[in-house]
Amino acid sequence: MQTKAVYPGTFDPVTNGHIDIINRACRMFDKIIVAVADNKDKKTMFNLKKRVEFMKKATEKFNKVEVKSFSSLLVDFAKKENAKIIIRGLRAVSDFEYELQMGYANKTLDKEIDTIYLMPNLENAFISSSVVRSILKYNGGIEHLVPKEIITDIESVYSV
Repeated sequence: MQTKAVYPGTFDPVTNGHIDIINRACRMFDKIIVAVADNKDKKTMFNLKKRVEFMKKATEKFNKVEVKSFSSLLVDFAKKENAKIIIRGLRAVSDFEYELQMGYANKTLDKEIDTIYLMPNLENAFISSSVVRSILKYNGGIEHLVPKEIITDIESVYSV
């Protein structure tokens, strides 16, 4: 039986921390569906099409990864994809309370869903999409924060 997991997020933009989590998830599961959220409540820097494009480019080297977008409840998306596992990243204690609540909420919606929490490696622990967006706003260098495959694309889409 193939183990399939969903790794959801807005990925605005994808960071080296996200890739770190994906890399380690590939060692644990047979297939990873990276689910790029179309969350109308969040004001994203990059539109959904670009975020999916960036993620596809950044994950080309992973043969177990498929990138899709979704605009439904996460548990409904996971069910549609026949996945019983949700992967979430935890950078700091501050992430834990929110992620724990979401994990429990998802469990109440679908008792078959389990959430696995992975921490990025220490060198990626401080990286977040919001840090990257802040640096971009002030025309700072992001080369050490995002996958090299998408740096030029990000810089061509976002210019101050």
